[in-house]
Amino acid sequence: MSDAIELTKLRLVEGVWHGALKHKSAPADWSPKIEVTHLDFPVEGVEVEQDRVEECWTVRVPIPADRIADGVQTFVIRDSRAEAVLGSFSIVAGDALAEDIRAEMSLLRAELDMLKKAFRRHCVETLGDNQG
Repeated sequence: MSDAIELTKLRLVEGVWHGALKHKSAPADWSPKIEVTHLDFPVEGVEVEQDRVEECWTVRVPIPADRIADGVQTFVIRDSRAEAVLGSFSIVAGDALAEDIRAEMSLLRAELDMLKKAFRRHCVETLGDNQG
């Protein structure tokens, strides 16, 4: 990532990723040249506009419906002038997500059972030490 250029995610709403782009030491005439790719293919319709009130550039990336699929879909945002990756965002969907959540829940249940047994054992041992 470029140290001089900072990209901050604002929100993802209605299929559009929104961000704010600031350049720490930009000359007055600087303007970003933003490219967004998914699987090394360009994403069309990216908008970059100067916000003089907030002193930044707003970035809007529409997420094409044909790019949404099962698994993790990662979109890479880069400044082609600086030849630097500024950031990325991912969308996770479908069966892969459900399987990950079920596996994680199963692991959490097993850990909770282990903690309950250890706590009960500790209580019995502590109670036994106090009565002796």
